[in-house]
Amino acid sequence: MEILIIVVFVLGYIAIATEHNIKVDKAASALITGMLCWAIFVFSNTGIHGHELQELIENGTGHGGHGGLKNHLFDIANILFFLMGAMTIVELVDAHEGFSVITDRISTTSAVKLIWIISILTFFLSAVLDNLTTTIVMISLLRKLVKDQHMRWFFTGMVVVAANAGGAWSPIGDVTTTMLWIKGNLPDVGGMITKLLLPSFLSMAVPVAILSYSLRGKQLERPLKSEGAEHYTNPTTGFERNLVFAMGIGGLLFVPVFKTATHLPPFMGMMLSLGILWLTTEIIHRSKNSELKQELSVIGVLQKIDVASVLFFLGILSAVAALQEIGHLKALAQMLDKSIGNIYAINVVIGFLSSVVDNVPLVAAAQGMYADKMAMAMSGTEGLIDFAASGNFWLFLAYCAGVGGSTLIIGSAAGVAAMGLERIDFFWYFKKISWLAAIGYLSGALVYFLIYS
Repeated sequence: MEILIIVVFVLGYIAIATEHNIKVDKAASALITGMLCWAIFVFSNTGIHGHELQELIENGTGHGGHGGLKNHLFDIANILFFLMGAMTIVELVDAHEGFSVITDRISTTSAVKLIWIISILTFFLSAVLDNLTTTIVMISLLRKLVKDQHMRWFFTGMVVVAANAGGAWSPIGDVTTTMLWIKGNLPDVGGMITKLLLPSFLSMAVPVAILSYSLRGKQLERPLKSEGAEHYTNPTTGFERNLVFAMGIGGLLFVPVFKTATHLPPFMGMMLSLGILWLTTEIIHRSKNSELKQELSVIGVLQKIDVASVLFFLGILSAVAALQEIGHLKALAQMLDKSIGNIYAINVVIGFLSSVVDNVPLVAAAQGMYADKMAMAMSGTEGLIDFAASGNFWLFLAYCAGVGGSTLIIGSAAGVAAMGLERIDFFWYFKKISWLAAIGYLSGALVYFLIYS
């Protein structure tokens, strides 16, 4: 049964990767894969019945070190509600033409200049927000700046790379860096930023520089503005556009502040921001006719949310959770430790593996595996300084787990969101972007190794 769960995961992964060939939406494949993996997990414990089986499902086997379906569902729901809240806020700002505040200030039609502007903006915005929210925001901006979808895919690919790179050097930029920060592996935030900023920036800049070479001389065509005469369906005043834009971006920026202050899950801060923005838009549009108000309200915007992408997240994260619960991911981490040994090589491999399975359980497994070494290092044991709090092992793990997922579009929350929102083909990303992301990832890793090893 334990082998069967791997077979189902691999087959599901292939179905997701080949969705355009088999003409089956990836959300359907992901849901089937996730639910079957958990069904197999139950059948692998057929000797247990009744209350004991229910206890096993809810609280886990202990093999994965995570605590059963309840905790997995909480983590998955955290991501799904966070995603839905962020998507709704972004769509609401977009409905009010709020992003014109930025797009009107970007006048260049040069593909090279624009890809550098977008990538650098994404890199730093991701560190302040997080890679998932930033990707959603930047894709909305790109839809205002690049008309041709195929060309926009290249920009979206670099957004994924830049968002993951930007999230790797900030304690709130990626789920894994937040995990390492909160659990005490990386308590020195200043040192984390100082040591990881250059490698992370290179992991973004190198791919953009290479892609820029192939984009030389290309000019971009912008889509028609929705507030133009041809598409003048949702008129808003300048005050309304600026207010909703400021409150939308402010609400997104408020999420990490809320989390730090209250220690509540990030989705609750996101939902609080959405609620406040919802209330504000209801008030400013209360005197308008119902048809116009519908287009500018959260109720109307919710109809535009890509529910298929949310269900895809549910399926793929459930499948990975089942692999973690049955113990496969922890076994994989232990195998890496025994077969490779070198902390830098282990982390580079973990980075590449995080593009296949989620980086969160891999980092969680590493935290569990090396907890004893960290305790020994903190007590002064010689030869284990790299495992101490804010040591090289944890710093390099933050970089590799955050950046390595860019090598496949399904390897990060940012990539999955981009895949759903822009309908990017898995193999197109693999052929056009993956090698660029891998070169950037290895470039940053090499620089870190040369400076700090």
